[in-house]
Amino acid sequence: MDALGGAPGVRSARYAGEDADDAENNLLLLAALAGRGAAERTARFRCVLALAFPGGRETVVDGVCEGRILEAPRGDRGFGYDPLFLPEGGTRSFAEIPAEEKSRISHRARAAAALRAALGF
Repeated sequence: MDALGGAPGVRSARYAGEDADDAENNLLLLAALAGRGAAERTARFRCVLALAFPGGRETVVDGVCEGRILEAPRGDRGFGYDPLFLPEGGTRSFAEIPAEEKSRISHRARAAAALRAALGF
């Protein structure tokens, strides 16, 4: 989240506390963004993949899916922040799109594609 200085960041699963569930994390995020307009709700999912080979060769790639945080959850698919995340150029939250479609545009899919390219596949 740009407006929150990168929070929840790598602690996204524990944003509302060690024992918090997805709903609690989503509620805390919505509370932190209360009163902020769309321009202040820019966000991204990022996945970093690292592969280490015998002999010391390392490959590190990432995948990013830009978007924004909605003002209320939408959809019942996915997990985590999916009901709140609207991918850039999209009209449906990650929780509203089928898994097959999400798998094509997600940060994880983009990181996997980057790793395949880095490995020459």
